[in-house]
Amino acid sequence: MQQKKVMINYKTIAPILLSYIVMGFVDIVGVSTGFVQKDFNLTPTLAQLIPSMVFIWFFILSIPVSLLQNKIGKKKVLLIGIAATALGMFTPFVNYTYPVFLFSFVLLGIGNTFIQVSSNPLLREVVAGEKYPSLLSISQFVKAISSLLGPLIVAFMVSYTGDWKNVFLTYGLISILTAALLSKTVINEKFKAEATSFSKCFALLGDPLIAFIVLSIFLTVGIDVGMNTNIQGLLISNHGLSLEDSSLGISLYFFSLMVSRFLGAIVLNKVSHLKFLKWSSLLTVLFFLGLVFSSSLFVTLTTIVLVGFASANLFPLIFALTINKRPTRSNEISGLMTMAIIGGAVIPLVMGLVQKNFTVNAGFVVLIVSAILISFAYKVLGRSDSSL
Repeated sequence: MQQKKVMINYKTIAPILLSYIVMGFVDIVGVSTGFVQKDFNLTPTLAQLIPSMVFIWFFILSIPVSLLQNKIGKKKVLLIGIAATALGMFTPFVNYTYPVFLFSFVLLGIGNTFIQVSSNPLLREVVAGEKYPSLLSISQFVKAISSLLGPLIVAFMVSYTGDWKNVFLTYGLISILTAALLSKTVINEKFKAEATSFSKCFALLGDPLIAFIVLSIFLTVGIDVGMNTNIQGLLISNHGLSLEDSSLGISLYFFSLMVSRFLGAIVLNKVSHLKFLKWSSLLTVLFFLGLVFSSSLFVTLTTIVLVGFASANLFPLIFALTINKRPTRSNEISGLMTMAIIGGAVIPLVMGLVQKNFTVNAGFVVLIVSAILISFAYKVLGRSDSSL
């Protein structure tokens, strides 16, 4: 009876879901890089330091943050992450120089790492286990909306205020509001973590099953970022589209992610989570093959949508199924999986190296191989709890 009340306690769930809006602020890095490069006349190498300042903290801080979370709790760690994000958003207005702006994205990366580590396991505290994958899909849907709105808010600020940086004021204020609501929300963190250390945390990787799940997250994030950063090049190279027109492909991809995550949250209440994972991963492989071998613009755009639709729920499914099997190790697992977000930097880099030596299409073969490996995750997660 008590668990049922937790499931329908939307006043508790809502502030946590709002944190996923703050989590989505990190995707403003793409738009920001172009504006900052123009504002300070940066070389491409210096401009690429901006996204690097975000991604690197996932790798460096994920495990330490998960250990801190064991001591002070998930809610406090989430509040720290939101506060760091807010501070980073206001920093460019103190002194708009390249080093200061770079520091603001350091804060954004640190804050986002704290949010990523704490938000997913905190959701597990307020919902029954069988509903967790569905709620996690909703949370990713919320994040996708936040990511999509970023460029639109920038365009609005440029048109109506004349300063693109005002998007950061908006983000900062939303972060403060979210932190205020969350701080007033009472959350009973019933899944108490086992005492752990760096060695015990990394020892989880000694289990082949945990190691494979972390690899799956690494590849899943790599697929998402790889698609986001290479769709334009594919459409320009294969179909002769302009840079502006090729942006349609990115918009279609993000739209398909949103729709799929929304529908996934509904479907996951009615079907087996493992079967959903199985067919999502296998269809991702199939649609990637269609994308690589497509010679028609219509087919290419269609398969871009289908890849996004099939792959959108892979991250929440893999994460939720793993946490459900080991709720008392959720902090360590969350830390390891958040560390694996570095795949969003590594996989696109590998794609770029392949494309440099071969073709644009060859670069997408990296994503096909990644999707094939991920397709084995449902077998791993289908094993007994004792094996994990």
